[in-house]
Amino acid sequence: MNLVSVRLITDDVDRLVDFYARLTGTDADRPSPDFAELRTPNGTLAIGSTRTVALFGAGSAEPAANRSAIVELLVDDVDAVHEAVRGWADVVQAPTTMPWGNRSLLLRDPDGTLVNVFAPATAAAREKFARFSR
Repeated sequence: MNLVSVRLITDDVDRLVDFYARLTGTDADRPSPDFAELRTPNGTLAIGSTRTVALFGAGSAEPAANRSAIVELLVDDVDAVHEAVRGWADVVQAPTTMPWGNRSLLLRDPDGTLVNVFAPATAAAREKFARFSR
């Protein structure tokens, strides 16, 4: 089994796509007004309209209700991203070095989902994430 993507369901696809495209510097593939994908070298963030939920089963997903998952984005320089998002992103926690060796910036997307922008800060963390291209 191979994790390919994570999908966020939203009432406002355009708003969420704009946020993640701006944050990642990645253009979104928009095969329909109700669906978009932002592809990175290691995975895809899919964004679907609430209108797509019925295709999976009515009521199976609810927009802007996440309180358990965090979207995590690996970057080269967390502090540079922090400077770049000032004034337009909701910063939950300024760059902080975590006990497990990552330097993390915690944001909240327009639907309230937490976004962890991080970079490995210790030798062990750098070794762990060396296989991921950035």
